[in-house]
Amino acid sequence: MFYFRRKEFEMDTKVTLQFDKEIIEKAKIFASDNNISLSQLTEFLINKWVNQIARGEAIYKRRNQINTKNDFFNQTKRI
Repeated sequence: MFYFRRKEFEMDTKVTLQFDKEIIEKAKIFASDNNISLSQLTEFLINKWVNQIARGEAIYKRRNQINTKNDFFNQTKRI
């Protein structure tokens, strides 16, 4: 179970993110079931992830763009 603290102030920065439609639908249901907005859920998860990286609890491995493109094209060739 997740416990979310409600903020007494409004979020002050907008961002545009793109996700798989299925993930967004699941996230909307989860947020609704927990009486929070999708924005609040996203902020909570990003904040938790960034804090874990800062404390060394999680490792962020960045792949370079060339590998990502190669992975994509190699994957589509197999289909």
